[in-house]
Amino acid sequence: MNHRSSMMIATLTALLATPALAQDKVTFATNWKAQAAHGGFYQAVADGTYKRYSLDVTIQPGGPQVNNRPLLPAGRIDFLMTGNLLHNFDNVKNGVPTIVVAAMFQKDPQALIAHPGQGYENFEAMKNAPLALIAKDGQFSWWQWLKVTHGFKDEALKPYNYNLGPFLANPKAIQQGYSVAEPIYVENQGKFKPVVHLLADHGFSTYSTVIEARTDTVKNKPDLVQRFVDASILGWVNYLYGNRKAANAMMMKDNPEMSEAELEASTALMKQQGIVDSGESLAAGIGAMSEGRIKDFYAQMVKAGLYKPGEVDLSKVATFQFVNKKVGLDVKAKLGGK
Repeated sequence: MNHRSSMMIATLTALLATPALAQDKVTFATNWKAQAAHGGFYQAVADGTYKRYSLDVTIQPGGPQVNNRPLLPAGRIDFLMTGNLLHNFDNVKNGVPTIVVAAMFQKDPQALIAHPGQGYENFEAMKNAPLALIAKDGQFSWWQWLKVTHGFKDEALKPYNYNLGPFLANPKAIQQGYSVAEPIYVENQGKFKPVVHLLADHGFSTYSTVIEARTDTVKNKPDLVQRFVDASILGWVNYLYGNRKAANAMMMKDNPEMSEAELEASTALMKQQGIVDSGESLAAGIGAMSEGRIKDFYAQMVKAGLYKPGEVDLSKVATFQFVNKKVGLDVKAKLGGK
C-alpha cells in the first residue's frame, strides 16, 4: 500500500470515528395532558424534526394536578407552553424573568357554546342567556372583557366544573368551551352539534399556545431558541398538513384517555377555525407575532379592568427575533396546505 492510500484510509477512519453533532437536551413542558392542541410539538419529536435541528426534546405534559409554570423561572425546564398572553402580562408585572418567543396559535380556542335553535346563532344574543356556566379562572379574566365589551351580566353566572350535565339539561344555557374539544364532547354525549362562538372572532385578540423561555436563555443561547422555534413550527406544518399518525400514537401513549377519532376531530376543528394557521401566519409563517396585536390585547384588558395603563412593560412580554421568518411556508405548499 502506498503512502497516499495509507493517508486516505487514515483520514476516512478519522472521519468515521468523529461523533455526530451533539444533541442539545431540551425539556419542553405543556400546560395540560397530551391532546391535538399539542400535536405539532409531538410531531416534531415523532418525525425527527427536532433531531435534525440537533435537539433531544423531552415533552413533559401538564394536567389537573400538575403545574409546570414555576419550573421555567426555576431553571428546571427549558421551554414552557402556556395559554394566552394574560399569563405573560402577569409574569412581567410580577418580575418573573421569562419572555414569549413564539405564538403557535393565532387564535385563542376559548369559546362560548350553546344549543342550536335557541337564538344563539347570533353572538350578541348570548348576553341574554339566563345561565352561563363559566369556570372561576374564566370569570376573573375573559368574562370581565365580555361584560365591558359585549354587555354580558354576572347574574347569569354559575361555575363550570368541566361536567357537561348542567349545560346539556338546559337548552337555554350557554357555557365556556375549548373550541377544539368541548364541541366534540357535546356531540358525543348530547347527540347534537352545538353553536360555537370563538371569542377570538369577536375581538379577544390574544395569541395562544405561546412558547416561553427564560430571558437569560434568549440572551445567552439564541441559537438554541431559534432551532427550537423553527423545528416546532415545522412540526405544526407537518402535523396539520402531513401524516400525523406517529404523533397521534405518541399522544395516546402519554394520555390514554385520548382516541385517534378525537384527535382527528379536534385537528379538523383547528383547521376549520384557523386556530393555528390564519391571519399573520399565512404570510409570515406559523408562530408569527406582532407588536400591534400585543398592544391591542393589552389595551382591551386595561379597559376590562384587569390591568392599569402602563402597569406592564410590553417590550418585556415577547421578542420577535425568532419568528416572522416564513419558516415552513415551502413545506406547507408542498403538502398542499391552504
